[in-house]
Amino acid sequence: MDDDVLERAQAWLAQDPDGQTRAELRTLIDQASSGDADAQADLADRFDGRLVFGTAGLRGRLGAGSTRMNRVLVAQAAAGLASYLNEEGGPDAPPTVVIGYDGRRNSQVFATDSAELFAGAGLRTILLPRLLPTPVLAFAVRHLGADAGVMVTASHNPPDDNGYKVYLGGEDQGSQIVAPADAEIAAHIQRVADEQPVSELPRSTGYEVAAEALFDDYVGATAAVGPAPDGAEGLRWVYTAMHGVGWETASRVVEAAGYPQPVTVPAQIEPDGAFPTVAFPNPEEPGAMDLAFETAREADADLVIANDPDADRLAVGIPSSDAEGGWRRLGGNEVGLLLGWRAARAAAAVDAAAGASLACSIVSSPGLRAVAEHYGLAFHATLTGFKWISRSPGLLYGFEEALGYLVDPDVVRDKDGISAAVAVLHLAAEARAEGSTLAELLEEFDETFGAFVSDQVSLRVDDLSVIGKIMAGLRADPPFRLGTVEVEGVDDFAAGLEGLPPTDMLRLRLTGAGRVLVRPSGTEPKLKAYLDVQGDDAADAASRLAALRDAVSALLDAHAR
Repeated sequence: MDDDVLERAQAWLAQDPDGQTRAELRTLIDQASSGDADAQADLADRFDGRLVFGTAGLRGRLGAGSTRMNRVLVAQAAAGLASYLNEEGGPDAPPTVVIGYDGRRNSQVFATDSAELFAGAGLRTILLPRLLPTPVLAFAVRHLGADAGVMVTASHNPPDDNGYKVYLGGEDQGSQIVAPADAEIAAHIQRVADEQPVSELPRSTGYEVAAEALFDDYVGATAAVGPAPDGAEGLRWVYTAMHGVGWETASRVVEAAGYPQPVTVPAQIEPDGAFPTVAFPNPEEPGAMDLAFETAREADADLVIANDPDADRLAVGIPSSDAEGGWRRLGGNEVGLLLGWRAARAAAAVDAAAGASLACSIVSSPGLRAVAEHYGLAFHATLTGFKWISRSPGLLYGFEEALGYLVDPDVVRDKDGISAAVAVLHLAAEARAEGSTLAELLEEFDETFGAFVSDQVSLRVDDLSVIGKIMAGLRADPPFRLGTVEVEGVDDFAAGLEGLPPTDMLRLRLTGAGRVLVRPSGTEPKLKAYLDVQGDDAADAASRLAALRDAVSALLDAHAR
């Protein structure tokens, strides 16, 4: 057994304030010390470096060790963030930080630990009054003029995960962190970990709990995104919180906006960090919306709206005679384009200022560019993630295909599944008043801007090295064609292209207005391929897309062997 691993594990054990993870680690150390090879491998994995402070902060599996999410790691992160904020802050007043948390296991514990450590470091610290959606925290950073915000959540990750998402105020306007702040915060965290046990970090209970008026202000601002028009009265819709924290907030907002309350999915409406009815608490995953569709059939509903567990994402389902069970989930690009069209029409109605823009991640549908050009708006394609989308100049609206929509950038500078739900309800109610539906709006979009269709091929792995192997193989030996479609060129974004920061992504440009982008997921052990095709009409585009999907699946499988 590696003596260095054992020494790190024992040092970790000595400072761990959590009885559960302390017992877990003590047992593992005893088993490893007695020669148990599996325990030795597990211990080595838990202390093989640190959980990386990267995409918006931390995210990982709960458990003891420096590569897991636990109270020691969170305390080091909080102390490091406090040190960064104190160093960046001016002499007039201490920096302000606001903290939120969702319904996952240990979320409230991590949030309370952070509040005590921030207060102990001299920061003005405000803790949200109860578990609430991530968008409420993002709103609070701007609304309270805070210097930073922390949301304890792992969003739609598996049940055993948790995370620590960081926002910055001031010039960052409440957006998620980007470089160089992420690296600077990580350096402060590492310094804390190297120099001081968390048991010796100063703590204080002198933090504030946010007033209920903060929540009321979020409700009012979000309801204003799309007040109920004529046609809303008879709208029948189903809502699921996916075992997350969205329901209280969503119900208050839709009531304030004037929409009828939905039929809920009882088994999924209350927060439950075990997520008992879904394999993955992500509306994108197969089967995740089955209970919502069953409820919709029974209620003869017009549409289904689902939030993910921290309610920063939105999924929409509509009746479909072509789908098994009579319902289908709209793709993130379909919803994103409808909401982008809505934003562009609104901008045209008020003669938006020069430079007003629509934005989406580069892996999202190129159809948004067509919308922007049609209405004379600027357009920005960014790297994946709302930390980039939210920083687009002149932003009116932004989205990414992974069910994220930023519909009200002056209020929340991040994806917000609650405000997006209001915008979708507004579209559905307006269409209903005209004798139309969301499905018919999609047809009208195709007729106006062209038939843009998208799909995704995802490869989930147990061994992350497989992802690196596939990316290296594609770089060394890119395909000349995919099925019957010729590959015109390959763009490697690792060197930084089109004004974007370097990122591990390849784009295959296809003949006939098509493309495939391949990148590792930033939050899950997945390789993702994003497929986009523009056809003469919906049927032509769908046929070409199906053939492309088969070819891309075969390509990834070949490189994974």
